[in-house]
Amino acid sequence: MRIPTLLLASTIAAAPFAAAGQTVPAVPHAMQHMDDRDSPLIAFSITEEVRAAPDRASIGAGVTTTATTAVEAMRQNAAAMDRMVRALKARGIADRDIQTSGISLSPQYDYRPQEQGQPPRLIGYQVSNQVRVTTADIGRLGALIDALVESGGTNIDGPHFFLDNPDAVLETARENALRRAGERAARYARAAGYSHARLVSLTEGQGMIMPQPMPMMRMEVMDAVAAPTPVQPGQVSNSVTLSVHYRLER
Repeated sequence: MRIPTLLLASTIAAAPFAAAGQTVPAVPHAMQHMDDRDSPLIAFSITEEVRAAPDRASIGAGVTTTATTAVEAMRQNAAAMDRMVRALKARGIADRDIQTSGISLSPQYDYRPQEQGQPPRLIGYQVSNQVRVTTADIGRLGALIDALVESGGTNIDGPHFFLDNPDAVLETARENALRRAGERAARYARAAGYSHARLVSLTEGQGMIMPQPMPMMRMEVMDAVAAPTPVQPGQVSNSVTLSVHYRLER
């Protein structure tokens, strides 16, 4: 009886045949960084802040009126707001820099009858109309606030200071943040016994740290003053946050 012959076959992956004059790398490109699987990957965020004098400011301004009927309260409010907007334009504020931010109409009640077990009594309606004003004339901001109040403004919120083009001052922050990130990664590498750290990913986030605005002022009447309301713009702070990943290598 014939004994069948068992054939064993093995497959060997070979590099493609190299044409004359070409060099075939000893290690395929896809395998060049196989050691990455064994080296640590570190991730952290770093923030760099830059401060600068503001070149823009915004102010919330509005009027609040009360009348016995909703229609009358709205009519009085519209007239008062018209006077305030005309005062803004007289100070050189363009239409594009005046934006309505809120109008509210609410009933007003006398709650004293509740002490005798009676329901509250409707006594009128209150209307509030608020606008936000933006200006580049930082030096005359105090005079602008005074003009708003003198023209009938009863609600002032701000000012809020900011930069028209914060990206221009953030370039230095980006460079400093990336330098600090590299230095920190290098320290991690040395502490862990590696020679260097290789940056493998980088993402950026931005933020603006607004200074605390001046307290809201609610004024029905303002006496004439010799000097405008003092306003100190100080500096505003913008920041860049870099989220980085580094590979520690030997």
